[in-house]
Amino acid sequence: MFISFEGVDGSGKTTQIGQVSDWLRRQGVEVLLTREPGGTPVGDQIRALLHDPIYTDLIGQAEFLLYAASRAQLVKQVIRPALARGVTVIADRYIDSTFAYQGYGRGLDLEVLRQITLFATGGLMPDCTVYLDSDPANALARRRQAADDGAEWTRLDAEAMAFHERVYAGYEQLIESDAARFIRINADDTIEAIQAEIRAALNLRHI
Repeated sequence: MFISFEGVDGSGKTTQIGQVSDWLRRQGVEVLLTREPGGTPVGDQIRALLHDPIYTDLIGQAEFLLYAASRAQLVKQVIRPALARGVTVIADRYIDSTFAYQGYGRGLDLEVLRQITLFATGGLMPDCTVYLDSDPANALARRRQAADDGAEWTRLDAEAMAFHERVYAGYEQLIESDAARFIRINADDTIEAIQAEIRAALNLRHI
């Protein structure tokens, strides 16, 4: 089983993924967590570059290709072998982030992104995608608060609100085009309520 989590930065993916994975493990499910970019030694180096706020001149095309390179390494080296062993893989971001951020956010050609993403992943798709739906302004405020408390503040976090709003609108388009795969969750609720809703939705899909 391959489950991805998506949402704008600050929507609470990491917190919810941790709780979901603990819940599944208590039921005897072997779980592997991955994140993008990163998840391999090569990918972690790419992640450091992509997140570093000093690279303000990184163009959209280069940004996308770096994400694609990290994802190709992760799929080949980590995700496919785990799925072949029967492990449930939970991904903190996957291909939908590319289309939302580099496609709708940066305005890159969606068909070009699809073709290169297909090449990078070999067509591997999640069985389902949990989308944590949070207003971009609320989510970014949470990111700022977390950064004030010592968490990472990335190059993408520092983008103008208009960028984050385009990303949010992009997710709406992605969900509309593949509604059966997505599980939409209100991410502006309490952590406990969000987790309960995620578990109920996954149970309905026999996960």
